[in-house]
Formats: sequence, structure tokens, C-alpha cells
Amino acid sequence: MEAELNDLIGTVLQLPRRDWTQYPPLSLAWIGDTVYDLIVRNMLLRRGMTKPENLHKKASSIVNARAQAALLGRIREKLTEEELAVCRRGHNAKPSHKAKNADMRDYLEATAFECLVGYLYLTGRYERLLDLLREELNAYG
Repeated sequence: MEAELNDLIGTVLQLPRRDWTQYPPLSLAWIGDTVYDLIVRNMLLRRGMTKPENLHKKASSIVNARAQAALLGRIREKLTEEELAVCRRGHNAKPSHKAKNADMRDYLEATAFECLVGYLYLTGRYERLLDLLREELNAYG
């Protein structure tokens, strides 16, 4: 069985184990943003999209505050109480900057979504993360 990426990184770099539930929500959102972007980019490549300008345009249309806020709205009913609590932490976080291309409501919902993605990633719940995203990402065809 292959090691999980987080465990492998921790082992190779000799990093201490962490209780990801204790991390600030904006830290979870920070890593969640990157993880979601990587998932979307991977999906686009696997679907045969190869021109960098097309990849960038398509990824940007999926990985942005407005689209992430809408996605969270569509999957919210599928979330467990624990996952909803993580989202609330993300939504209630106080970002130190304003949204560039979204209104504050969408920005806070996107932060909640990114927090959820970060939490599921860091706790090794990859299948759960992909199960939540599968239907939504497949709709992007």
C-alpha cells in the first residue's frame, strides 16, 4: 500500500504530526485552495485539454470565489455535521484582505469551501473529498 502524501511529506522532511482540527480556518483554506486547483488542473489534463491558454481559462472559470461559493451551495446537503462545522469556521474567519473579483458573501462562502477541502485533504479523507466533487466537476465536461 502506498503511503499517503501527507505522511510521506512528514516522514521525508521529518515533520511532527499535527492535529489538523486545531489549525486556523484560513490556514485550512490556504491549503484547500491549492488542493482544489490541483484537482481541477488534473481533471482538465486527463480530459485531453493540452493548450496552456485553454487550460488557464477553463481552470480560472472553475477555481474562483463565485464558482466555489456556488459549488458549496450545491453540495451542502451532502455534508456531515463535522464538515458543516468546518465550513462554518471557514465562513466566519476574518480574512485580512478583500476579495478581488467577488462580493464578500461569495468570498466567505468560497473560503468555507476551501477550508473544507483543506480539512479533508489534511485528514487524509481523499475519497470523501472526491466523492463530494465528482458530480460537480463532471458537469464541467
